[in-house]
Amino acid sequence: AELESALLAQLASMGYATASDELIGPDGANPERAAYDEMVLAGRLAASVARLNPTLPAEARADAVRRLTQSELPNLLEENRRIHRVLVEGADVEYYAEDGVLTAGKLRLIDFEMPANNDWLAVQQLVVVAGHARRRPDVVVFVNGLPLAVIELKAPGGENATVESAFNQLQTYKQQIPALFRSNALLVSSDGLQARVGSLSADLERFMPWRTVDGRRIEPKGTPELATLIEGVFAPERLLDLLRHFTVFGERPEGLVKIIAGYHQFHAVKKAVASTLRASFAGAAEEPAVYGLPDAADQPPGDHKAGVIWHTQGSGKSLLMAFYAGLLVAAPAMANPTLVVLTDRNDLDDQLFATFAMCRDLFRQTPVQAQDREHLRALLNRASGGVIFTTLQKFSPATDDTTFPMLTDRANVVVIADEAHRSQYGFKARVTAKTGEIAYGFAKYLRDALPNASFIGFTGTPIEAADVNTPAVFGHYIDVYDISRAVEDGATVPIYYESRLARIELDEDERPTIDEEVE
Repeated sequence: AELESALLAQLASMGYATASDELIGPDGANPERAAYDEMVLAGRLAASVARLNPTLPAEARADAVRRLTQSELPNLLEENRRIHRVLVEGADVEYYAEDGVLTAGKLRLIDFEMPANNDWLAVQQLVVVAGHARRRPDVVVFVNGLPLAVIELKAPGGENATVESAFNQLQTYKQQIPALFRSNALLVSSDGLQARVGSLSADLERFMPWRTVDGRRIEPKGTPELATLIEGVFAPERLLDLLRHFTVFGERPEGLVKIIAGYHQFHAVKKAVASTLRASFAGAAEEPAVYGLPDAADQPPGDHKAGVIWHTQGSGKSLLMAFYAGLLVAAPAMANPTLVVLTDRNDLDDQLFATFAMCRDLFRQTPVQAQDREHLRALLNRASGGVIFTTLQKFSPATDDTTFPMLTDRANVVVIADEAHRSQYGFKARVTAKTGEIAYGFAKYLRDALPNASFIGFTGTPIEAADVNTPAVFGHYIDVYDISRAVEDGATVPIYYESRLARIELDEDERPTIDEEVE
């Protein structure tokens, strides 16, 4: 109870109203649910919908709410995906306008631009009944009357008071009271010291810590984690950001999964978009400094070098790139940009393309793979938009040329390079020893083709000190997530090296025959 009270007090300090089910439950003094099997606070939902959609007729609003609160799909995760899409994109409505014409429109359920314009409520000990099951989750977070988060707490010091037991409790709730999770955005489990956040489909390994509030100060391993997670995730603006730009559904071999960005991905993307705006337009507004590394924030506006993100192998770099692309496409200043995603091998191109295809809802468009140079030229010959995948080699010029023809001179083009530390990027000319011909690094040909594009690089390994090409093409570091922090967070597994000398025994009589064979 003390842990719940402290949590509710923290949420209250962040702008949430708080209540207990004793007060607003069906048998409470101020009931907001008619029955214990109702999961939505109907009055708050109706009031929010009316406030956010004043120009829509009451009948259209009521019809949209009715469709939202009735299950349409038998599978919980598929139903969650349906509702997620409605929350983010709005609900389709049809109504007769004053002139009698049947009109189509969108109904907003959440105000993403002004978080304070929504109804924020945290409820303690919400009693939920479904069939023979009667359950009481510790804290449920409602936004505009819809349950978006469930927090399960175990009091420190108690028997079985672990993050794992809190996680198991959440899995029980999913089985027994699934209706509570139809609109769920995320789940939290904590034992008061450790705290983890995960998606509706995440297993225990994918429930991850959230170790920062602002993306700059990372809380040391071993410090109490719950308060940082609550402020880092549940600040209204960040929670809506996670819901809108950092949540994806995708098909995996095990079936449909829901993925939420980790703290390292969330904050790296925010920094990367700010750095891209700085690089793309002179006068646009804009931290690796803790590593003593050069910082992209120190670069001048309009230099077209957005920077480099170094996130260690296995920490979700492909998803990080997809989240970045989604947020960049949504940035009004970019005016519907064209994104060119570069790899240096066909197999990497296919792997990354598969991740982006899974995340296509983030960019509101389907990514396309360029099949050859002509196809690439056709894809880039557009006024705006597009997520285009290509290999570096498609930017090589014709046999006798040292330049590549310009494809577009727009400034809202961003080149996203995977494994940006590799040596084939570069501007400098070199003479081919065999032929005596002049050749350039691919960056030169990219600049020929896209003279006003901005370049951002992603790498799983650090840039070597002697490497001058990578900073020349992409700029300095935007964000660093090294292997030690990834291992601490459980994002990657530790690598152990054991030095051994192999003992080799050889029959002296065999030596002459072996010598003869070698010679």
